[in-house]
Amino acid sequence: MRDTIRLTGVRARGNHGVFDHERADGQDFVVDVAVEVDARVSSGSDDLADTVHYGVVAEQVVAEIEGGPVDLIETLAERIAAAVLTHRAALAVEVTVHKPQAPITVPFTDVSITIRRTRGGLVSLEEEE
Repeated sequence: MRDTIRLTGVRARGNHGVFDHERADGQDFVVDVAVEVDARVSSGSDDLADTVHYGVVAEQVVAEIEGGPVDLIETLAERIAAAVLTHRAALAVEVTVHKPQAPITVPFTDVSITIRRTRGGLVSLEEEE
């Protein structure tokens, strides 16, 4: 059984995109992260070292958004997922990157990509069902 630590709506400004004006002017990105953990360990020990510190995850997400520019939000999502999976207690991660100011010529609310990645070939909950 796996449990989920969820962080929703982490916002930062980045210079990602394929157009010159996106790279020059930047725009807001919003990220949601769901980290699969086995909370039995941390709940039994009551020790932060036995879980994924969501404050650190939030800082990592912002660092990736504000970091070196990429063309695609898919690439940004991969970078965020890789950073989250460096946490010892993270078994799998789902990352959604929202680009609400994407350069689209028609009215829209949001553009996003959601990826799921696991550590070491572990199967995520969605793959088990």
